[in-house]
Amino acid sequence: MAADGCDRRRCFAVKRSEPYCALVLGVVMYCMKTRVIAVIGVVMALLLGAQNASAAMAPRLSQLKVVKVESPVCGFENIAEGQTETRCDHSGPSIKVYVLEIGYGSNSPHVALDGFEVDGTRSPVCAFQTGNLTDCTPGAKTVGYLYIFNLAGKQDGTFTFSNTSINAPSDKMSTQLYIK
Repeated sequence: MAADGCDRRRCFAVKRSEPYCALVLGVVMYCMKTRVIAVIGVVMALLLGAQNASAAMAPRLSQLKVVKVESPVCGFENIAEGQTETRCDHSGPSIKVYVLEIGYGSNSPHVALDGFEVDGTRSPVCAFQTGNLTDCTPGAKTVGYLYIFNLAGKQDGTFTFSNTSINAPSDKMSTQLYIK
């Protein structure tokens, strides 16, 4: 089966100056110069590579901080940058600690109060175009997570949170706060 002067005998003995017979969709044969085939191959590789590059990599873990401590005695206490202990004496049941993680850490951070593991929940956090953080809506870009830990009756102690970035160079970050 020949198309435009190609035949099967020439398909396997090609010189750079001679036409090349190529199967298109496994059925139709066309004659093409080898340079045209090389150009098509490069264009296809670029197109396939562009699809892979468009899937943005998750941002690496860049910040961890305790942002609030909540208790029935004190209500919400905002924790300032560099603050090492709570100002209010939160002792009592139902203490909650809020930790903000910017970037993507592993799904299993190490969280403890005086060395005893603490359970909690996490919710995605997104950013407006102004940079303010907010709850995520469908289609919004997640920039981190807000964790809420219930200290389940533990009264006071040093709260620690550490996590490792899921992206290279796999930085490990931690934060701690003494809760009175």
